[in-house]
Amino acid sequence: MTIPTHVTSMQFQKYLEPHLSKAKRGYVCKIPLFAVVNYILYFLHTGCQWKRLPIALNVHTGRREISYQAIYYHFRKWSRDGSWHRAFEHSVRALTNDVNLSEIHLDGTHTLAKKGGVCVIYQGRKKAKTSNIIAVTDAQGFILATTAVLPGNHHDAYNVQATLHHLFTTLKHQGMRRRLCGSYFHADASFDTAGVRKFCFNHQMIPSIPENVRNRSTPKRGRKRFFDETMYRHRFTIERSFAWVDKFKRVAVRFERDDTLFFALNIIAFTMINLRFLFNAKV
Repeated sequence: MTIPTHVTSMQFQKYLEPHLSKAKRGYVCKIPLFAVVNYILYFLHTGCQWKRLPIALNVHTGRREISYQAIYYHFRKWSRDGSWHRAFEHSVRALTNDVNLSEIHLDGTHTLAKKGGVCVIYQGRKKAKTSNIIAVTDAQGFILATTAVLPGNHHDAYNVQATLHHLFTTLKHQGMRRRLCGSYFHADASFDTAGVRKFCFNHQMIPSIPENVRNRSTPKRGRKRFFDETMYRHRFTIERSFAWVDKFKRVAVRFERDDTLFFALNIIAFTMINLRFLFNAKV
């Protein structure tokens, strides 16, 4: 199924419009809001500048039907008032009966930041300034929860217990907490910490995390930690999800200095990845 880069009027009304704030009085948009969303999706998909948006001409006046400043105004407003995040949460709720929670995948994605910004710090491993977002997916690659933008200089396991608590609180609010019992929890070796394994046991999940050899200089005595190499190969699912996100060129490299705007772009991409299944579902 192709990840959508535009929405129809019917799709917009069903999945996005109820969660986007609208002016109660005063300013009224000159064009339908679903057209505004499509211009934002074009910007996100192609990575062009706002002023380079291919805005259609009005058949009566011969001028552009709307200014690019008005498109940016709507994007910024919906980013700051949480509209995009509400749309993302709704996309997860709509998939409640379709997600496969037999496996949970956790990973972070570091994004190069060309112009700096908040939560943008130099990372030695990348040799550049980066910011990070940690996400959770199910066995099919649907993005179920995500953190806010994190500083790029920290290791993925930095303050990981607080991160996991935030992510799984989100899943609890989505009504998926009980279905996680007995699930395999897949993460790379950077998450091989006592805190992560304790969190998994407390939530009745099975941690399938490769041992991080850098954690100790000599082998530890006693029974080895559980690790299913065959099941761990399924972790490519979250890597594939991040590859889907990279389809949207505007988030492949960070140019937004404002964390709120950059996070909103990622949330829109996550929402489109989830909605692709619903858009293609047979009624």
